Amino acid sequence: MQVEKIRQEFPELGERVYGKPLVYLDNAATSQRPLAVVRKWTEMSTKVNSNLHRAVHHLAALATEEYESTRDYVRDYLNAESREEIIFTAGATASINLVAFSFGEAFVRAGDEIIVTEAEHHSNIVPWQMLCERKGATLKVLPVDDRGHLCLDLLPILLTNRTRILCVTHISNVLGLVNPIREIVRICHERGCKVLVDGAQGIVHERVDVRALDCDFYAFSGHKVYAAPGTGVLYGRRELLEQMPPYQGGGEMIGTVRWTGTSYAPLPQKFEAGTQNISGTPTLRPALEMAEAMRAGEVQAAFDSVKLFILNKLQENTKVRLYGIPDSPEEKIPLFSFSVEHSHHADVALILDKMGIAVRSGQMCAEPLMDRFGVTGMLRVSFAPYNTLEEAEYFMKSLERAVKMLEG
Repeated sequence: MQVEKIRQEFPELGERVYGKPLVYLDNAATSQRPLAVVRKWTEMSTKVNSNLHRAVHHLAALATEEYESTRDYVRDYLNAESREEIIFTAGATASINLVAFSFGEAFVRAGDEIIVTEAEHHSNIVPWQMLCERKGATLKVLPVDDRGHLCLDLLPILLTNRTRILCVTHISNVLGLVNPIREIVRICHERGCKVLVDGAQGIVHERVDVRALDCDFYAFSGHKVYAAPGTGVLYGRRELLEQMPPYQGGGEMIGTVRWTGTSYAPLPQKFEAGTQNISGTPTLRPALEMAEAMRAGEVQAAFDSVKLFILNKLQENTKVRLYGIPDSPEEKIPLFSFSVEHSHHADVALILDKMGIAVRSGQMCAEPLMDRFGVTGMLRVSFAPYNTLEEAEYFMKSLERAVKMLEG
């Protein structure tokens, strides 16, 4: 596939903003959706709209088949050992909250410890803080260095026989650095500590194999990887999920309900209470198929060119401070957070918006990381494979123009 052909699959890329062609560089927040995803959502909403699993009529059977075949596809895509290890959720946040509650109920006691890294999204911090408050556990933080890399030499020191789980992002949504997950898992498992990986960015830019990573949990959202919003996945090792109590109670997750007590459904239904996202979840398949198609051939080569161009230009600019400096280009995805000397991040973002360029400004849901680098916020540009080198060049020229406007 070629980049221009791919762009035709994403209708919103053809829109105009303030009379200028849209240059969408906020993909790390939410990616655009291809026609294949829109068609699947429309099909499910207009032709196969029925509750799952429960009824015996034709529509219910079709809806259930779409939903469960998507689970099989995701299992294969992640190389999970069994389909029971794939839990559908509303997104990475819901997946992490599920683990924080249910793993916490099963395995965390007063005096135990949980480790998170300094580079985490709020969604991989706050649920663990809540768990620690509820259980009387201690939250420890693995710091990052001045270049944004995790201080892995400190990890063996932080780990003790009371550390129950370490929670780490596969790829930081601020720094854009690919963390050495396999090495982190190896170190943790040697000490009996489980590992949850926030894969919200990882699923977009890496070919994820959960058995190769050897992680215990892997969470991601659909809306960042071209699927419908309100969709997500939690992979969990079956032996752990079996021991964890349900996160929510209601329909679908039960075996039997009596006044004397309730038994729970087997995996994965145990963690999928209530009516699920009937129309949205099946869009995960065409979305992941699109992500896979864009990781090969000319498209990947073009994407790498965009990344190197922006990385070099931002590092050359003496007025720009880039956060997340890779030791090699392979360590970084085309996501760049930076600040501009004597310019407020929101002011730059507003000017770029008038030029048709959508970027992110602010704390990126990572306030502790902002504190680490001594800033109140940053600018972030995040590219997808449907972004072109011409768009990258236009962004750099527009950034220089915006900075001059604010200076003078």
